[in-house]
Amino acid sequence: MKPLGETNSHFWLAQRMAKATDTDLVAAMEKAELSQEDWAEMVLECRGCDWTKGCKRWLNLHERTSVPKAPKTCVNQNRFMALKSALEELEQ
Repeated sequence: MKPLGETNSHFWLAQRMAKATDTDLVAAMEKAELSQEDWAEMVLECRGCDWTKGCKRWLNLHERTSVPKAPKTCVNQNRFMALKSALEELEQ
């Protein structure tokens, strides 16, 4: 098993991925779609990911444009999609 990555850098990678996918983490927390525990688990999953270098490159390429979803290689892709969908449903 590989050692976990540094917490702070993976926190920011997850934040950047949320921004790139237009996933509003603050709104998700405010509307009880994302708990502190859920967010901590997402960061922990990110810390264990083997795609960190690729993730950084991908995020740099998508820094100024949003995309509909995170790449398949993102360990939190399904969570970002679920949060985004839940927020969109609440807006209707």
